[in-house]
Amino acid sequence: MTAARPTGNGRRGATSAVVVGAGLAGLTAAAGLAAQGIEVTVLEARDRVGGRTHGLQVGPDAWIDAGAAYLGDRHTQLHALMDELGLKTTPTTMEGASRFALGAEHATRDGRFPPLNAVALGDLFELLAELAAAVRPEAPWLTPDAERLDTLTAAEWADQHLAHPDARLFFPLFLGEMMAADPADISVLHMAFYLRSGGGLRYLNAFEGGAQQDRIAGGAHLACELLAERLGDRVRLGEPVLTVHQGDDGVTVRTPHGEHRADVVVMALPPLLADAVDHHPALPVRRAAERTGRGCAVKVNLVYPAPVWRDHGLSGWSVNAEGPLLSTVDDTPAEGGVGVLTGFVTGSEAHRYAALPPEQQRSAAVEQAARLFPMLPEPIGFRLTDWVNELYSQGCYAALFGPGDWLRLGPTLTTPHHRVHWAGTETSTEYFGLMEGAIRSGHRVVAEILARTS
Repeated sequence: MTAARPTGNGRRGATSAVVVGAGLAGLTAAAGLAAQGIEVTVLEARDRVGGRTHGLQVGPDAWIDAGAAYLGDRHTQLHALMDELGLKTTPTTMEGASRFALGAEHATRDGRFPPLNAVALGDLFELLAELAAAVRPEAPWLTPDAERLDTLTAAEWADQHLAHPDARLFFPLFLGEMMAADPADISVLHMAFYLRSGGGLRYLNAFEGGAQQDRIAGGAHLACELLAERLGDRVRLGEPVLTVHQGDDGVTVRTPHGEHRADVVVMALPPLLADAVDHHPALPVRRAAERTGRGCAVKVNLVYPAPVWRDHGLSGWSVNAEGPLLSTVDDTPAEGGVGVLTGFVTGSEAHRYAALPPEQQRSAAVEQAARLFPMLPEPIGFRLTDWVNELYSQGCYAALFGPGDWLRLGPTLTTPHHRVHWAGTETSTEYFGLMEGAIRSGHRVVAEILARTS
């Protein structure tokens, strides 16, 4: 058994903590608690830190993001952390024309607006903006008409409100890009909240001046790796948590390798994983419900000798009605040396694609990329990250709140369970589903635990 500082000292405050999960939320919380003199142990099930950030090396000094990647100027806590860690940004490259495969023929257009009926798409965006504006982001379950909005799926809403075929075609592609969601899997309330929480439809969807403006130079995984370096041997890898047992004198956390004692526990896990832990006493409200889903995303990184699409006046951006790659973007590392075209497989297409044998996954992605960008040579690298079936993530970008989830789960989303506190991007009503939301949740938990001493 690993013992932290003695518990049961008669104080309400905590002198020791176990943090479960070494993603951005967990490591932010752990670093904040350690800075306040609280003894911290971080338990991570994987053999790496980073959670839903994950770096892959594609050259001697070149890394790409297999998970979370993008940030904007409004992501102030992420920028503050990067400044603290000495990390820099690199702009997302969007110079050049875009490619679209939304019908029988491929089209090349300047900018990112698809070759579809502009009035129909404008009406769609106005409807979405109206929904988002009506949400109470700090408490979505208190939104006017919340019960109806939380019962209705986004697919049902589209059937009721989208008459033009171009709007009906584009809507699931848009939700896949924004939320890694199929319209049938989420409630209208969750869709509207997600857009509002992230800064609004225009901000979330924008590169320059928006939420996808930059990447972290060298990869987003560096933030977690540098935080973990500061914590040293207090971060334990390969230790999935099985049970959390609370008593009058503290908490015992059990893993396959032993037990850890502390005053408080921070659970920095997605809802589906948090529910899989055996809690004593039992949770009064589960962290996920029957309709809570996993973010449907498979990320494909195609590596070429150089970003040759740029030589042909193309940005690497594409939007496609048929998969597997529903969108692509130029993710070439700033260090150069290779060209990287990243493809996003989302929504229901992610489940279908993830079930294919590896050789079919590769051939389908490579052949589609070659149709979109005929100048491409054979790739020198193919990297696929299946977040749908990733055991210790249960989806990406974030959990999908289905019908009824916000009314059922929302009011207790951040309420501590005695000595157990909750972190993770799904507990943040600001920038839910983004790296910024994860960091903000970690700061909130530190404040909660420090308040126990007051």
